[in-house]
Amino acid sequence: MLTAKQHELIRFIQQRLEATGISPSFEEMKEALELKSKSGVHRLISALEERGFIRRLANRARALEVIKMPEDVVPGTRAALAPAAANDALAMAHAAKAVAPEPANDVIELPLHGRIAAGAPIEALEGQTSLPVPAALLGAGEHYALEVSGDSMIEAGIFDGDFALVKRTNTARDGEIVVALIRNEEATLKYLRRENGMIRLDPANGMYDPQIYRPDEVEVQGKLAGLLRRYH
Repeated sequence: MLTAKQHELIRFIQQRLEATGISPSFEEMKEALELKSKSGVHRLISALEERGFIRRLANRARALEVIKMPEDVVPGTRAALAPAAANDALAMAHAAKAVAPEPANDVIELPLHGRIAAGAPIEALEGQTSLPVPAALLGAGEHYALEVSGDSMIEAGIFDGDFALVKRTNTARDGEIVVALIRNEEATLKYLRRENGMIRLDPANGMYDPQIYRPDEVEVQGKLAGLLRRYH
């Protein structure tokens, strides 16, 4: 069952596709739904994608396809849109005919939760800042960002000062790079492996040894979904 905002968003996307053949940008969706940030749009799109209502088209930053509509919405019926959203969609459709579509540069503001160790574990700090991330780098689900500290993952291409983009989850398969909270006080970025009833956190640097803990000492808080690097 969809929420009211999910209903409103899929109707708006379908309306724009019918009117212009181009899916709306994150900014247009944010304005049509009167949301405060694009991250709210990203969460709605991810939820609709997970429920099989829409699909992102690969290698295109601004391409959404409506696979199915909710049962109470008939495709092609403009009255399905809320009046304000319908008026906005029609106005944008006329504007789209007059000018060429602008390239999409949709950006998501991810919560930036301090620093994460890629070496000896350090405290993961809860911060109040955010990190702008291109929407095309993120898939479905809820994400957050952490700044990497240390060099224990350099053989995996993860360097000190990089920003780890993390999909929030409490489960992971062996061999995946995870954010592991150790003894409920320290966090680290490592390969996860299970061995002889224990949890082994493996670095990607021959200078560091694996860290071994009891299962009750380790909590998976996410797995690596991508990286951002700034060049100075």
